[in-house]
Amino acid sequence: MKNIKSLSTLLFLLLILVMPANGQTGNNAAPSVTISGIDKARLNRYDDFLKKEISEKRIPGAVSYIMRRGEIVHEAAYGFSSMSDRTPIQQDQLFHIMSMTKPIVTVAFMMLYEEGYFLLTDPVSKYLPQFKDLKVAKDLDQGTNGETEPANTEITIAQLLTHTAGFSHGLGRTKLDNEIAEALYAEPHKDIESRVNAMIKLPLIGHPGNQWNYSASPDVLALLIEHFSGMTTAEFLKERIFDPLEMKDTGYNVSKENKGRWMPVHNLDEQGNLINSITQLPTDGNTIYGGTHGLFSSASDYMKFCQMLLNKGQYKDKHLLSPKTVDIMTMNQVGDLYKAPGQGFGLGFGVTTDLAAGKTLGSVGQYYWSGAYCTYFFIDPKEELIVILMSQLQPYNNYYGDKMRQMVYQSLITKY
Repeated sequence: MKNIKSLSTLLFLLLILVMPANGQTGNNAAPSVTISGIDKARLNRYDDFLKKEISEKRIPGAVSYIMRRGEIVHEAAYGFSSMSDRTPIQQDQLFHIMSMTKPIVTVAFMMLYEEGYFLLTDPVSKYLPQFKDLKVAKDLDQGTNGETEPANTEITIAQLLTHTAGFSHGLGRTKLDNEIAEALYAEPHKDIESRVNAMIKLPLIGHPGNQWNYSASPDVLALLIEHFSGMTTAEFLKERIFDPLEMKDTGYNVSKENKGRWMPVHNLDEQGNLINSITQLPTDGNTIYGGTHGLFSSASDYMKFCQMLLNKGQYKDKHLLSPKTVDIMTMNQVGDLYKAPGQGFGLGFGVTTDLAAGKTLGSVGQYYWSGAYCTYFFIDPKEELIVILMSQLQPYNNYYGDKMRQMVYQSLITKY
């Protein structure tokens, strides 16, 4: 009888040890696997979302990387790199990262700032005389045929970095925007100086410092890199950023041996079918080493770049930037000129300033950007978190960037 009581007691204790605190039993109560404070079961919702988008043929394929607290907690490749031949996408796929070029060129430029080549308050004309005596359009809908007036102040280097100089990207719907896009991207140019000179022949869309307007200003940064360093921007990036960060797959051209890893851009045809785009930007022979776009990269390469930033300029034993420089780059520099609710803009990055206004999960101080072919990244210093999502789809839609944040942040179950 004593043995039976002891056995009953033992079974009761074992039952207590394995029973969930809420008293439920069964598979639903199985403990979650947590890696660096991320619940893998919750993160499966992110996988499921992307798989559904691919199965319903809204995106061709995607590559995802997530790092938290220095550990890769998620890496996945979904769908296809090419819808025309149903080639499965690979983790090391090469993407045209478009405007995710901008942060890289900005970092390169700020490396030269640290070496004392200029002050952020310097007028650009101090180094590029063609920036003297610029004109501002009075009516954007009149284009280059309309009246102009002299700019009320010279453009500064800080205004180039913050998109407040009065330049445009040619993405607006005005006649002047259309003419800017034609001059920058439809007309032939042999190098970045040619493209910049074409831009400044056209009137500004506003007076320097009076507005935030997404622009081709980073092309001027690329030209200044060449002016200060005596190297092409491509050479400077390779020597000063790509080689130190071991970014072997990043550059303005894709080598012949890597051409098979390149993912073409996709779009929807008139019937709503997802297809390889008829027009593709060239993967080789590129000689315009710009700051607005132009680089090809892989998600793993871009992760190394982001790691350096999260580590305040350090990658392994190399210091590309000072922590103080990273700080000033990732704080809001434009006051309330940046109109997205809860967001500001630093030197080369969007910056989250108010979560309530932005109506999104995240952290104040998160910084980020994206590319025109639906590539996205953000860095959250408070959470020690880096997230990258890359596809190749046009037209651009920030929906996938928003969903990326939503689905990743909800998977965090421990704080920084």
